[in-house]
Amino acid sequence: MFMNAHQSVLLDECLYFFKDKPLFSFIDGTLGAGGHTEALLKEHPEIQKFIGIDQDSDALLIAKKRLNLFKEKIIFYHRNFSEIKQVLMDAGLVTVDGILVDLGVSSMQLDTPEKGFSFLRDGPLDMRMDKRQVLTAADIVNTWEERDLSYILKVYGEEKNWRKVAAAIVKERNQRLFKTTFDLVCFLEPLLREPSWIKKTKIHPLTKTFQALRIAVNQELEKLEFFLKDALESLSIGGRLAVITFHSLEDRIVKHFFKDAASDKVSTSGIGGVFLDKVPECKLLTKKPIEPSDDEKERNPRSRSAKLRVIEKL
Repeated sequence: MFMNAHQSVLLDECLYFFKDKPLFSFIDGTLGAGGHTEALLKEHPEIQKFIGIDQDSDALLIAKKRLNLFKEKIIFYHRNFSEIKQVLMDAGLVTVDGILVDLGVSSMQLDTPEKGFSFLRDGPLDMRMDKRQVLTAADIVNTWEERDLSYILKVYGEEKNWRKVAAAIVKERNQRLFKTTFDLVCFLEPLLREPSWIKKTKIHPLTKTFQALRIAVNQELEKLEFFLKDALESLSIGGRLAVITFHSLEDRIVKHFFKDAASDKVSTSGIGGVFLDKVPECKLLTKKPIEPSDDEKERNPRSRSAKLRVIEKL
C-alpha cells in the first residue's frame, strides 16, 4: 500500500540534474520506497551497477518488490548512508558517477504507528529508523538529564519553549514514564498550545519536540556531516551529488559544506580575515536551493519544506 501512497519529492528536478550526465554507477543512499531509484534507472539504461542503501529494513523490502524489474543491476544494503565508503568497498567499487540522498522521514515511516515518528498516531515512543539500534525516544525522555533534554529541544528542535518543555518532562516522569507517542502528546500539547496557533503558524505545537527527539535518536546531523565528506570523495571526476533536506538544520550543514568545497579559499582563523588559496573540489550546480513547485506542494503537502542542492566533482 505504501508504494502507491508514497510520492517521491522533487523527482523531476532530481532527474534534471542527472539528465545530461552518463551514469554507469549510482548510489541512492536513502532508498525508501524506491521512487527516485526507479525513475533514475528508467531514465538511464546505461547504468550497470546501482547501490540502494536504507537503514529501515521495512523500506528495503518494499523497494525490492518495486524494483524487481531491475534486480540484475541493483545491490541492496541495510546500512546508514553515512557508511558509504564501506558499502562501496563491499560492492567492489572505488567511485560512482552519481549519489542521491533524500533526508526526509518517509510517508511510510510517518504513517506506521509502530515506528513512533508521528504525533498524530498512537504508538510506541520509538523513532528508530534502524531497529538494530538500542536508543529510543522513550529512553531519552525518561532517562536523560534535564540539561541534555534542553539542549536537543533548543538546538535540534529550535523549540522556543525548550526550558519549559524539558522541566515539565522531568517533573512528570517522576510520577509516570512516557511509553507511547500519545503519552507525550497528551501531556505536552496543553502546555504548548497557544491561542489560535493553527491560524498563526499552521504547525502543530508538538512538531519541534518530535523533530528534536527523532534527530537525537538517529544522530541525523552527525551522520550527515560524516556522509558529505565521504560522498564527495566517493564521486568520480564529473560525478554529481544531490541532497534533499527538509529542515533548516540539515540544509545549513549541506549549504556550508558545498560552499566550502566549491570555494578556492580557505579561512585560517576563526574570526575571518586570513585566507589561503586552495583548489576547489566541486562546482555548485544550484546557487540557490531548488524548492518544490506550487503544484507539487498542493499534491504532496509533506514536500513543502524540501530543498534540493547539487554539486559536481572537479
